[in-house]
Order: sequence, then C-alpha cells, then structure tokens
Amino acid sequence: MIIVAHRGGASLAPENSLSCIAKGIEAGADMIEIDVHLTADSCLVVCHDQTVNRTTNGKGRIEQLTLQQLQQLRLIDAKGNPTDETIPTLEQVLSLCKDRCQVLIEIKKKSERQYEGIEAACLKLVEQFGMREQVAFQSFNDDVLFRLYALDPELRLEKLLVFACGNILFDGTFTSFTPEKYACVQSFNIFYPFANSRFVNRMHGNGKQVKVWNINYAWQVPDCVDGIITNRPQDF
Repeated sequence: MIIVAHRGGASLAPENSLSCIAKGIEAGADMIEIDVHLTADSCLVVCHDQTVNRTTNGKGRIEQLTLQQLQQLRLIDAKGNPTDETIPTLEQVLSLCKDRCQVLIEIKKKSERQYEGIEAACLKLVEQFGMREQVAFQSFNDDVLFRLYALDPELRLEKLLVFACGNILFDGTFTSFTPEKYACVQSFNIFYPFANSRFVNRMHGNGKQVKVWNINYAWQVPDCVDGIITNRPQDF
C-alpha cells in the first residue's frame, strides 16, 4: 500500500506549505502530492486552488499574479490566522524532497490555453534536480498527460478521476476508457467512494494501479487498491 501525503499532508500544517511537506515526509509518507500552477511571470508555484483566496490572506488568481506579489502574501492556518509561510515554488519543494521522498505533481490546468508551457517547464525543473525517477505526474486533464508523454514517454503518469461507470470515466467531463487510449498511464486515481471492486479489477486487468484520494480514516480504504492519497499520512 503506497501512502501519499495529500497536499503534503494537509492535517499537519497549512496545505502545500514547506512545513507541511516536511512533516509529511517525517510521518513516513512514501510520496508527497502537490499541486502546481504557473504565475503571470511564468514561475511554477505550489498551491491547490487557482486562486489564493482560501489558502492565504490575499485574493486573486495565480495566473494573474507575479511571484513577487504571491510572496508578499501569507499562508493561513486551520483557524484562518496568517502564518510566517508563503506559497512555495516548485523548485523549493523539489529541493526539500530530493533523495527523501517520491513526489506526485498534479498539474492544475482547466483548458488548453491556460498555463501554456507548464508541462515542459515542470519537466525541465525535475530534470535539473536529477529527480526524473523520483517524480510522477497526475492530472484530471488528458491533454496534460498526453503532452507530458510526448515530451518524455518514460515518465510515470497517473490519471485523476472522480468516478467511473462501466468504461465511462468522469474527470470533470465524461470520457471513455480504452487500454489503447491510456496506454501511457500507470495508475488511475479515483475518489474513494467510487473505487468499487468492479473498477479496481478492471484496472488491474489492464495492468494499471489504482489509488484512492481523500482518504482520512482506515475504514475508508477500499479492498485491493494499490495506494491511498490522504491528508493524514501520520495515521497509516
């Protein structure tokens, strides 16, 4: 069972912060999951939402703010109080995780025109750190996965989805599953209530792993899955 610390291990400190990621590693997570966006000046930063409204003491869309503007904001804690921490860059996160923990990078991209070049930028930075074997990428967006595959067919790629019904996958839109279409994908990461045995067996039969996300308690873990993506890595 692979234990993935969701947003660094969001129960441990402000999500996706450097302190949270450090605590996720200390808790024994096999892999740290983070979310990546591109700023107005083309810097890669780590934050779950497309805006800073929920996680910082500021407001605005990341794609419309520069790195300097973002670093003037402060991440907030669970009670809504500003901390001393800022939104980290992907470079800072990779530096923290190098040779310590696997990293699962979720590229948050809603449309083809948003965050142009983010896939190549992420891959370039991973290669600069010599972490190609230590990093996997996931996305709800098929175009992101297929673009990463075109850049490097040896990358580990993981497909995010909410639920599946037969061969129909829901990832924000409805798409169909065929082994040929998703030959480049190694794992299908599904919202845990929908990881039924039929889905897991189908994916395993096609040589794919299955991870489930938003697991916080042991009773939520479905049978026979290969990994969990949890806010509470310290409990597993």
